[in-house]
Amino acid sequence: MSGLSIGGLTAVPVSERPDLVPDVVRSALAAWPAGADVGVVEIDPDLADTAALTDAYDLPLAASGNCVVVGGRREGVERVAACVVGADTRADVNNAVKRRLDVRKASFLAMAEAVDRTGMEYGGITPIGLPVQWRLFVDASLTAMPVVVIGSGLRRSKLLLSGEVLATLDRAEVVAGLGI
Repeated sequence: MSGLSIGGLTAVPVSERPDLVPDVVRSALAAWPAGADVGVVEIDPDLADTAALTDAYDLPLAASGNCVVVGGRREGVERVAACVVGADTRADVNNAVKRRLDVRKASFLAMAEAVDRTGMEYGGITPIGLPVQWRLFVDASLTAMPVVVIGSGLRRSKLLLSGEVLATLDRAEVVAGLGI
């Protein structure tokens, strides 16, 4: 990882700052060959929310990826997906996500449930290190970005990676029009 940067953020390899990611994210990156292409940067946790972060660190909104967790049921079986969309959009839960999960109704997981099931902090959930049975949808618009800012699993840091790397995350399904 060669010092990815965007706006006022410059990342270092996760191996240099393992304290900035939870165990589940660190383990996923260590097991993934492209993990070296992901950097971490420490931020003020009070600025972890997208609007504050983009203002404070001079980041383009379109380069910030928000990860939300959505679920639904089909024939009594739960189906869950994490959706990564640009911060200038929102996940199309009622159409694109619902259709891809093949459920009658899709809704966001409750905050406490998402935090508990991911092992990550609210406001820092990342698509890296999610439960293996979950699907991962990535909005196609993010995959063309040279650098994307995503959660690290903690509110006090962010991960930087290219859109190309984001598209190759384990189980990633690139979806056109996921963010509306």
